[in-house]
Formats: sequence, structure tokens, C-alpha cells
Amino acid sequence: MSAALPFTRPPHALLIEPIVRRALEEDLGRAGDITSELTVPADARSSASLVARKAGSISGVLVARSAFQLVDPTLEFEVKVPDGSTVSADTVLAIIKGSARSLLTSERVALNFVGHLSGVATVTRAFVNAVAGTKARIVCTRKTTPGLRLLEKYAVRCGGGFNHRFGLDDAVLIKDNHLVAAGGIKPAIERVRAGLGHMAKVELEVDTLAQLEEALGLGVDTILLDNMSLDDLKRAVAMARSRATLEASGNITLETVRAVAETGVDYISSGGITHSAPSLDVALDF
Repeated sequence: MSAALPFTRPPHALLIEPIVRRALEEDLGRAGDITSELTVPADARSSASLVARKAGSISGVLVARSAFQLVDPTLEFEVKVPDGSTVSADTVLAIIKGSARSLLTSERVALNFVGHLSGVATVTRAFVNAVAGTKARIVCTRKTTPGLRLLEKYAVRCGGGFNHRFGLDDAVLIKDNHLVAAGGIKPAIERVRAGLGHMAKVELEVDTLAQLEEALGLGVDTILLDNMSLDDLKRAVAMARSRATLEASGNITLETVRAVAETGVDYISSGGITHSAPSLDVALDF
């Protein structure tokens, strides 16, 4: 097992709880856990281990703790492996003790979160490892599961990646459709500069070197190079000469990400690390 990453920055419990509460409410439905209530004595107590069946990077242990303790605050939850760690198969992540009914009621929601978020962290870690030794950082996008963006972006950090903007309000990102609607790069940038506060960054998406040249002349903070060939990415880096931060995006895969990083771009964004990450196999063993 590798040590946990030092800068995962877990979301505050107040932000996690509403997400977990909605998931529990969905699972409990109108009548609660009728199976556990009818089969297990009310005073039965158990100890269970949260186990990663497969090797991977871990995220969501703190979310699982929220699930168990929302169902029953008396449950004891002992973290054995913190989020941000990379583990081998059959590693115990946490031990939970208390009411057997409560453990069973919480089980599926807790496992859903840990499995999904650890899957995101594991895929992110693979991308991060693939670009090791280059200056490129792996970042996520807004292609997240509705309602789970906060947690999926946390999972990206647990895998060693970095976050792009969280929503439409924390940075300006002018994309191709904005340019069509605005009438071009220059009018779009002029309107942004006229109305944007000094704390927000401006990023512009371009798909040609000609657009890049125009953007560089307008003082854009970051330029997103969309679906460019490796040769064009190299030319873009040479043209920019550090006048703007460069982000490569568009159909980035684990097989191609290293070559993209070696062009010299600063960031590589991938929607796939969140929207297409397979769940890590995690179980609860009594």
C-alpha cells in the first residue's frame, strides 16, 4: 500500500451529508429495510470489514463513514486506509462495529460510493502515472454524474489529478458555440473583460493555430487546444512561449496521453476519468 496523497482536500462533512442522505432516502424508500428488520434480531451486534477486492486508488471511505453514521450514529467506524491511498487486492479499508441491522441497512449505499469514487481515483492515477516526468497535470472536466460532481472531483484529487472548474460560475471558459453566438473571438473577449471581476480567470477554446495566434494577442489566461494533432500541439507550445497556459483536450486516452504530455502542454483534461471510470470492486465482509 502506498501512503495517502497529502493534498486530497476532503469536502466538508456538511457538503457530503446531503448527497449521502439523498442516496439513503432513495434506498430506504417508504418502508425502510424490511429484510433486515424481519430477519435480524434488534439487539444483534456485528463487526464488518470494508474491503477492496481489487488493487486500486481509494476514494470515498469518508463518504462511507457518513452513510453508516447517518443510519446509526452509534456505529463505530475505524478507518484503516485513508482516501488517497493506493492499495493491493483484499486490503481492509475500514472496520465498522455495532448494530447488525444498521450495518446491513447502510451497506449498499456505502459500497456504491466507495466503489464508484475509487474507480474514478484509480483511472485518474493511471493517467497521472502515464505522464510522470513531464510537466503536464491531469485535470477533470464538468462531465460528471449529476449530483455527484463534488465527490467525483474529490476522487480525481485522490488519484493525484487536479480539478478544472467546478461549475459555470468559478471561471470563464469560452467554447466554440460561445464564439458563434458572440460573433468571434475578439468581441467575446472584449465583453468578458468589460464585465468580469479581477479574481476570475479566462480560458478560450481554439481548434486551429490561427485562432491560437489571435487569442495570444488578446491576453487570454489559458487556451484550450481542442482535438489538435500532436504536431499542432507542438507548434502551439512554440507559438505560446509561456504567454498563456495551454490545456490539451479532446479524446484523450490512456494510450495517447503520454504523447500529448510530451508536446509540452501544461494541462491535459479528460472527461473519461469521471464519466467512464469502471467501479472498483469493494465489499463488506461480516
